[in-house]
Amino acid sequence: MDRVRSKARRRRTTERPSLTVTPTAPDRPFREGGFATLTEALDFAAGGPTGLNLFGMRGELIEAIPYAVLRDRARALAARLLAAGLTPGDNIGLAAETDADFITAFFACQYARLVPAPLPLPAPLGGREAYVEQIGRMLTSAKAAAVYGSEALAPWLAEAAARAGVLRSGTLADLPDAAPRDLPPPGPDDPSYVQFSSGSTRNPTGVLCTHRALMANAYAATQGGLGVTPADRAVSWLPLYHDMGLVGFLLMPLSAQMSIDLLPTGAFVRRPLLWLDLMSRNKGTITYSPSFGYELCARRGDGGRDDLDLSSWRVAGCGGDMVRVGPLNAFAEQFAAAGFKPQAFVASYGMAEATLGLSMSPHGQGLIFDMVDVARMERDGVVISGTDERARAFVRCGRIFEGHEVEIRDPQGAPLPERRVGRIHTRGPSLMREYFGDPGATAAVLSPDGWLDTGDLGYLADGQIVPTGRAKDLILLNGRNVWPQDLEWTAESEVERLRSGDVAAFSIDEAEGEQLVVLVQARAVGPEARRSLADDVAAVLRARHGVDARVELVGAHALPQTSSGKLSRSKARALFLAGAFRQEAHV
Repeated sequence: MDRVRSKARRRRTTERPSLTVTPTAPDRPFREGGFATLTEALDFAAGGPTGLNLFGMRGELIEAIPYAVLRDRARALAARLLAAGLTPGDNIGLAAETDADFITAFFACQYARLVPAPLPLPAPLGGREAYVEQIGRMLTSAKAAAVYGSEALAPWLAEAAARAGVLRSGTLADLPDAAPRDLPPPGPDDPSYVQFSSGSTRNPTGVLCTHRALMANAYAATQGGLGVTPADRAVSWLPLYHDMGLVGFLLMPLSAQMSIDLLPTGAFVRRPLLWLDLMSRNKGTITYSPSFGYELCARRGDGGRDDLDLSSWRVAGCGGDMVRVGPLNAFAEQFAAAGFKPQAFVASYGMAEATLGLSMSPHGQGLIFDMVDVARMERDGVVISGTDERARAFVRCGRIFEGHEVEIRDPQGAPLPERRVGRIHTRGPSLMREYFGDPGATAAVLSPDGWLDTGDLGYLADGQIVPTGRAKDLILLNGRNVWPQDLEWTAESEVERLRSGDVAAFSIDEAEGEQLVVLVQARAVGPEARRSLADDVAAVLRARHGVDARVELVGAHALPQTSSGKLSRSKARALFLAGAFRQEAHV
């Protein structure tokens, strides 16, 4: 499928050899916010020269779309969607490829007052059946009236639509022609889109985000968090079906009228340095990635290249997973010669239920972290400084956005003081309205007075949020609260043959009690090498954490990931319990 798209993109590039990117335009008219809806933000951006730039699998420019062109295309497509029999308020599934069709369709839905639900693309090693089943569940959850995607995906989407009882499916080219029509604008409290969380698998739950919440979060992030100016330019490889890619690097930069350079996620995975090449060529200033993205570049990169200039890069955002100090420091060291400054790192905390972000560390200061005594934190939830081999760095992710509130609460719901670990709760204008069509799930996390239980654990330090992990992942062993990511990171950093994302730790219930299981991706093929790897992981966890782990080896790419590329610990556990790794586990 990627080859088909790449060929089409190469043809389009050949036809337009003079194609150039939309400018950064630091002297353009600039509005900091105050938009009531996403369509109002696009209408304003259309008055300037900036826009979107879509790049191909080799980093070549495929299409440059000024915001004025995007607005006109979106309004024309909105009329065609309505002419197809869709009505305002209908939910529409859209396969979220990093291309002009998806982006135009997303904004067409805004003008037509339809509600798009961005859908993931097939996993690189996944099969048709698994993808069709996943999309069918999402369409059912979203109560979709239609689903659209590329010609290559159309047969798969049609099958998923049939399973979900969705009557309309196909490509945008299949829509009927339509004359321009009056398009009453959406209101601030109308839904803008349904966002499936990155972990949506067996029972997908969509977050319903209103225009009001989106605009509140966009303003808090671009102005209060990042201090965006007309001189900024955004660059991203993040998938557009994930909240960080969709909201963080399409909707938010557009709301600040920034030009945006978008690289397909698959291009980054194959050639991570294309990301840095784009930052260098187009003088990008703002980009984001989970920690593993920086790690990939540090591992493969050559920071001493004469043609790489990263001196314009002022915000190197870290989010989407737990921020890891080691890989980021390695990246900064690797690319210092190219002009990258470690002060550019901005650690962030957020989730789809809050539109995207809730806090960002002050830009320009780099990473600030606490070295924490993990043994004391595991035992009683108290955060004190640690200096021994059990100490670990937890990154401060900044104060809660203006207009929002945060509390750390104990199991009984009482607020905790600073440096005590508990569940993170938040309240504010950018929270979701609901989990779409699931009042029970909504009531479980959103209180009548507007407080959201994030499901995350963390603490406050000098007013800054410090996440420590997901509550549902916490492992209870012999009266200790053990963080699985601590075990994973120890193994990955101290066992030479392992890389980031190679280890998944969780517990299972057995007759003798709680059993710690550690799955390890093994690239070694010989029995002695595999046995040695398993023994080394077990030994380092015993020495560093005082735990006895059942270490099971799995294939080199066997551990499941979420749509944003993070390890899906819960899915790994479910697969293990279902016996999916049984054949691979033998050492």
